[in-house]
Amino acid sequence: MGFHGSFFARKFGITERDLEAYLSEALGSGGDYADLYFEYLATSMVGIDEAIVKSATQGVSLGVGVRVISGERTGYAYCDDLAPEKIRKAARTAACIAAGPSRVLKTGLREEVRRDLYPVVDGDGAGLAERIELVKRADAAARAFDRRIFQVQSAYADSVRHILVATSDGALNFDAQPMVRLNVFALAREDGGAPQRGYSGGGGRSGIEFFQGEKTPEYFAAEAARQAIVQLSAEPAPAGEMTVVLGPGWPGILLHEAVGHGLEADFNRKRVSAFSDRVGERVASPLVTVVDDGTLRNRRGSLNVDDEGFPTQRNVLIENGILRGYMQDRLSSRLTGAAPTGSGRRESYQHFPMPRMTNTFMLAGESDPEEIIGSVSKGLYCSMFGGGQVDITSGNFVFSATESYLIEDGKLTRPVRGASLIGNGPETLKYVSMVGSDLRLDEGVGICGKEGQSVPVGVGIPTIKLDRVTVGGTGR
Repeated sequence: MGFHGSFFARKFGITERDLEAYLSEALGSGGDYADLYFEYLATSMVGIDEAIVKSATQGVSLGVGVRVISGERTGYAYCDDLAPEKIRKAARTAACIAAGPSRVLKTGLREEVRRDLYPVVDGDGAGLAERIELVKRADAAARAFDRRIFQVQSAYADSVRHILVATSDGALNFDAQPMVRLNVFALAREDGGAPQRGYSGGGGRSGIEFFQGEKTPEYFAAEAARQAIVQLSAEPAPAGEMTVVLGPGWPGILLHEAVGHGLEADFNRKRVSAFSDRVGERVASPLVTVVDDGTLRNRRGSLNVDDEGFPTQRNVLIENGILRGYMQDRLSSRLTGAAPTGSGRRESYQHFPMPRMTNTFMLAGESDPEEIIGSVSKGLYCSMFGGGQVDITSGNFVFSATESYLIEDGKLTRPVRGASLIGNGPETLKYVSMVGSDLRLDEGVGICGKEGQSVPVGVGIPTIKLDRVTVGGTGR
């Protein structure tokens, strides 16, 4: 092994010969393919509430997952003990799914070429006091923003995940993946009225130094407080079909949920997606190009290699309204004959990989954002979103907007609250009539859930105009 191999050998206490033996055992009862996923995860978290540090934790987890693929069947087993007999037992358990003659690994493992999308570190040098100071700064800044802010919660978390992936194809990959995040929640109240909430946060594949640049704790605290204050004067949102303008950045979560999940290969291989068997067809306005890109430097959803050992890449999913392809993991690409896209992801060694998004966004267009708003005589402008629900099979979605404004005679006027966007992903994209030149990615807070697994992701979108969207609200 080279330098990286030696480092990870120390981290996991294994050699190439050990890996080859475990892979051979995994294929000993039959199977077409096997892989090993070793993981060492170090985490730190600090939380503050009512200006008091309420929690501060640090932890380490370690384990290995063994997968065997036989046709369309997958056997998966894991253990949190790296003793050789425990790993061999996990390999034999995964192998039970396989049928047919045994197969023995004959090729040696080869270390793949590395990339450097984020700093590779063995740990974060920041101490607990430095982390606590960060959340205290956020708490103080939010409270100082406006006298109507009466409660603040802030939390900081960082981690470094070391992974090793070895496959029966002979590939050997290593990665050290840092992650940092700060969250700030603020509550505002005025004249005995109902409390209103604001939220902000950010981070990426970095250490605590992320917050030493422009995006300081004070930056996120002020944004959370601002949102809460805006909601104090918000009116109930109107209801009905209307023109909706989505602001840049985090509103890309609607694209992620309503469209992105439907373009993951497992749903399409099983033909349960609204986009199944539609490659080459028009599924959106000609102004729409959607990309999933896991190679953006230091972004939350980026990876040097995915959790199956493939290099991540830039995948054009929809190009000028035409569906070009799906996000593939190893299983789907083997079964369909499609090329892998570096989209195999898993939450931890306790989970098997599946096709998932990384950083998903719509490319910028040519319209000026002010021109887009100015073109709407009556409609709704949405700049922040909360939760939502999507039916993958039909493409139907419901999303709640947490910060919205009326558009009246081409201008943003009164803030409204309680707005929900209701529609169908493929149909809604057909009503995109203007795309702004202001593509923005989110601040680095995205978490994507699928089949009980959560992974970090990024989203993004420029300002876009949707000519027809159903808005749910309680106003007139």
